Amino acid sequence: MIDDIYSAKVLALAANLPHLGRLEAPDGSAEKSSRLCGSRVTVDVGLDASGRIDRFAQEVKACALGQASAAILGAGVIGASQEDLELATGAFRSMLKADGPAPAGRFSDLAMLAPVKDYPARHASTLLAFEAALEAVRRGRARTSPAGAA
Repeated sequence: MIDDIYSAKVLALAANLPHLGRLEAPDGSAEKSSRLCGSRVTVDVGLDASGRIDRFAQEVKACALGQASAAILGAGVIGASQEDLELATGAFRSMLKADGPAPAGRFSDLAMLAPVKDYPARHASTLLAFEAALEAVRRGRARTSPAGAA
């Protein structure tokens, strides 16, 4: 039943998005949108010398599921590396699309979005924040690495 995906926990997360807004002079930025529903997430990141996220901001114009996912991202993203985001995004995608296990570690709260797997039309908007964050980090690393500066 669709009410399963809009639990009280999901709605509470959607109402309390951390790190809203945009960063001044981010190292990397990315915007992702869902063609199906029009949800859109823009992410800015600042990276420390080791490439980990030390500053983060997001603009989220999405459904409650996209907002809940963005809230989970925002709660755990500071200190995350590109590899952390790759693993979490891959596990999250697998959880939704292939009935895989929920991501572990800093983004383990994504488990509460497991019921979304039964609603394929909601997958894209639910994944947007993580996809945008990963792309922003990739762009930031390319821009700040010695090879990217050449």
